[in-house]
Amino acid sequence: MIRTKKFIVAMFLGLGLLLPMQISAHCQIPCGIYDDAARVKAMLEDVTTVEKSIKLINELAGKKDAQSLNQIVRWVTNKEQHSQKIISTISDYFLTQRVKPSQKDYAERLAKHHAVIIAAMQAKQHADASYVEALRKSVEALSAYYK
Repeated sequence: MIRTKKFIVAMFLGLGLLLPMQISAHCQIPCGIYDDAARVKAMLEDVTTVEKSIKLINELAGKKDAQSLNQIVRWVTNKEQHSQKIISTISDYFLTQRVKPSQKDYAERLAKHHAVIIAAMQAKQHADASYVEALRKSVEALSAYYK
């Protein structure tokens, strides 16, 4: 019996290592552990990463050597990932947990959060620094809500 329990535990532990797992920044359980200002700060760090990615993509543009092409792909991927992190934070954290229809300024909050998603999407689609500036401004506009 003890061997069977050990085997079952070992199987579950082994499966946990083999099965794909998704880890999110914060669960959608009303646990009361929130640090909204930290999430805004993290999104601003993501904006800075997108900005650096775009800068380096533009520096490498036009080069045809294998190393430069490899680096461009890596910077584009990096830009995409950090833009998506911002979109996910707005969607999975703020819009599901912090923006509520009962708030008197609900429409305004909703529009400002949506503006971040749109700006992040545009930063994913373009390699122009003007899109990063729009993204930064839209994230900064949220900081008044989350001090």
